Amino acid sequence: MTDREYMQLAIQLASATGGRTWPNPMVGAVVVNQNRIVGMGAHLKAGEPHAEVHALRMAGELAKGSTIYVTLEPCSHHGKTPPCADLVIESGVSRAVVAMLDPNPLVAGRGVERIRQAGIQVEIGILEAESRMLNEVWLCSITRRRPFVWLKAAMTLDGKIASHSGDSRWITNEESRLFVHRMRNQADAILVGRNTVCADDPQLTTRLPEGGRNPIRVVLDRRLQIRENANVFNGEAPTIVVCGPEADPAKKERLHSKQIDIVQVDVQNGQLDLMQTLDALHKRQISLLLVEGGSQVHGSFLESRLFDKMTMFIAPKLIGGSGPSPVAGTGFSKMAEAVELNRIDIQMFGSDLAITGYPVWKG
Repeated sequence: MTDREYMQLAIQLASATGGRTWPNPMVGAVVVNQNRIVGMGAHLKAGEPHAEVHALRMAGELAKGSTIYVTLEPCSHHGKTPPCADLVIESGVSRAVVAMLDPNPLVAGRGVERIRQAGIQVEIGILEAESRMLNEVWLCSITRRRPFVWLKAAMTLDGKIASHSGDSRWITNEESRLFVHRMRNQADAILVGRNTVCADDPQLTTRLPEGGRNPIRVVLDRRLQIRENANVFNGEAPTIVVCGPEADPAKKERLHSKQIDIVQVDVQNGQLDLMQTLDALHKRQISLLLVEGGSQVHGSFLESRLFDKMTMFIAPKLIGGSGPSPVAGTGFSKMAEAVELNRIDIQMFGSDLAITGYPVWKG
C-alpha cells in the first residue's frame, strides 16, 4: 500500500466517529511497520484518548521503527489528555506522515516541530484536502469563531418552493425527506424564519426509524410575533428565538419563563444581524447550523456571505404560476455577480435530485 492509501484508511477511521468528538476534531491514525498495519485508532469522544494513543497502544513494541499516519497534526499541549507529540516520540516511530497542520493556536505547527526535533522524519500534506473536508465544521469554529452554516432547500423543477396558495407539502419524496432527517441528526441546531413557523408550524425534530438526536431549534423573529403555542415550543428540543430590540418585553418574559432562550441582536437594513446571531450560537457551543429557510432567510445568508455549504433538492414536478423561489432577498443585478458553487456532489433519491456544493465568494 502507498502513503495515500494508509492515510485514506486513517480518514475512514476518523469519519466513522460520525462527528461525535465535538468540541474536538475527528482524527484517525494508522501505524505501519514493514508494510504491515500494526496499529489503528480514532479519537472517539472529547476527554478520551486521542487517535495516536489508540493506534500506538495497539502497535506496542512494533511501533519502533514504524511509520505513523495521522489525519491531523499531533497535539503539543496539555489539555484533558497529555500531548500526543510526546507519545509519538516516546513510541520510537521513525517517520510521521501528517495530512494537515492544526490551526488551533495551542498547536499550530508546534507538534510537528517537536517531533522533527526528536529526529523523526515528518511529511505533511498527504490527502490534506480530504482531511480538511472531514473536519470542515471544526475548522470553521476554530478559524472563524462561528458555526458552520449548511443551507438546505427543496424546489420543483420550475424553481418553486410552494404553490401560489402557499401549499408546500410535499415537494420532495419520502427518500429525500429521510435524508433531510439524517442531516438534522448531524446538526447541533436547525434555523428557520418566523414565516416558516407561521406557514407550516414545523416541529423541526429528527425523525428516523432508528431514532436520532434533535437539534436545538432556532427561530429568527425580529418583532417576536410567533404564536406561543407553536410546535417549536413543544418541549421536544431546546428552542432559541432571535429577536430585535423592538420585541415585546412582556412576551420575551413569558417565553423565557417557559425555558425558551431569547437572544436579542441588532437590526441592520431591516434584517436581524446574522453575524451577531452566529456569534451567540457559537457561544452556546453550536458548531453545525442547518438552515432550512424559508426563502427570505436564505437570501439574507446569501447577501451576508454567511453560509459554507448548500444542498438543494430538486423534484421533477411543475407548479407554474408565481410561487416563491428557494432564495429571495434583493438579489444580484448581474449574472456575473452570481455566487457559484464548487466541489459539487450529486445524489439521487428516487426521482429527486440533490445537489450539494460550496460557495465561491468573489472579491
